[in-house]
Amino acid sequence: MTYSYFPGCTLKNKAVDLDKYARISAEALGFTLEEIPDWQCCGGEYPMAKDEFATKLSSIRALSSAKDAGHELVTLCSACYNVIKQVNNDVQTDELVDFKVNNYLKEDGIEYHGETKVLHYLEVLRDVVGWDKVRAAVKNPFTGKKIGAYYGCLLLRPANVLQFDDPENPQIIEDFIKAIGGTPVIYSQRNECCGAYTMFEDKQIPKDRASKILSNAQDMGTDFLVTSCPLCKYNLQKNKGDSKLDVIYFTQLLAEALGLKEEK
Repeated sequence: MTYSYFPGCTLKNKAVDLDKYARISAEALGFTLEEIPDWQCCGGEYPMAKDEFATKLSSIRALSSAKDAGHELVTLCSACYNVIKQVNNDVQTDELVDFKVNNYLKEDGIEYHGETKVLHYLEVLRDVVGWDKVRAAVKNPFTGKKIGAYYGCLLLRPANVLQFDDPENPQIIEDFIKAIGGTPVIYSQRNECCGAYTMFEDKQIPKDRASKILSNAQDMGTDFLVTSCPLCKYNLQKNKGDSKLDVIYFTQLLAEALGLKEEK
């Protein structure tokens, strides 16, 4: 199975491990990530203004490229997933957006009306590969490790559009942790925002949010946190203070469990 792949800007610099280990793990589990040629930054934040169309064009180009290749579109970064899937929904459900973006892009020979299915890598593991197959491929299980899933907000909301998991009680990362042999730790802050988008207005907000998340996870006996969001990882690590918890990309854990990553 081959998927069109949108890595996003951060996976080419600050989050190279998220990208690198996703690719090699995919091959080991029987699917391929085919990077879209000449992709552009999705913007990192979904444009809320109803009359804002230009900032959606890079997402439309990526979606159209996947359609032309005959593939579904997979991404890893929580922000990229959120933006691209919401833009795709706009084209599918709003006639004005559909008309405007196609009017912009017709000179490039692009016509797109929401045909592409957008998936997060974790959805491929859950719905296509299956947790049983992941579990069977594990060579180095995380036996005895208490791992806390950190979802943040971008993977889960708006729930009616993303349809990724239950926003109040998500399970997909916990199921992933079980599949690689670890023990998931349930803590109350796992699906709360880390506050990263507020740092330009008030730097104290993300500091307070990070402290609350890390303290809650540590109090529940967590050994480390796992996430798919580069922004969350950066914010939690930057503001970790006295916390001893590391924040690790889920693809790093996957590659290590599959025996594809030498260092721990």
